[in-house]
Amino acid sequence: MATQTYSPRLKDLYAELRPQLQSELGLTSVMQVPRIEKITLNMGVGDAKTDAKALDSAIEELTTIAGQRAQVRKARKSIASFKLREGMAVGAKVTLRGARMYEFLDRLVSVALPRIRDFRGLNPGSFDGRGNYSLGVREQIIFPEIDYDSVASIRGLDVTITTSAKTDEHALALLRGLGLPFAADERRDS
Repeated sequence: MATQTYSPRLKDLYAELRPQLQSELGLTSVMQVPRIEKITLNMGVGDAKTDAKALDSAIEELTTIAGQRAQVRKARKSIASFKLREGMAVGAKVTLRGARMYEFLDRLVSVALPRIRDFRGLNPGSFDGRGNYSLGVREQIIFPEIDYDSVASIRGLDVTITTSAKTDEHALALLRGLGLPFAADERRDS
């Protein structure tokens, strides 16, 4: 009996989108077409310095959202005004690549973003100038994997989509093609 290999929906969509992006962006080679390299999820936990359970629950929630074990992030230097010492646990992070990355992006676009209250589209001005996109999620409970009743406190998380695009315009075309709902183009060039 032959086994079927699984391919994420957005990965298949990207394979169809690639030639279209090449002609749209005027690129000579298909290898120049931008692609998503990784997605990084980061959750800061300021309560971790006084409450160890806060960090444990943040790691558990981020692991549930990502489908991959979250890493503990430690402070790089001491800041006296924040009562922070070098080496104290201050957050959690996950880096997604490959199939998990496409699966997470698919869940973000089709399930989580529509659950945000008063959602008007993503800000097209949140590119970093090198083709990478960052967005902040105010509540982790927009992901259906999180059990609403077991959440001790509402935390936000940062999602950074790293692409191989050289310019923000190429990255915007890629992310639009993959279905990210951007607001009307009111980009502010700084």
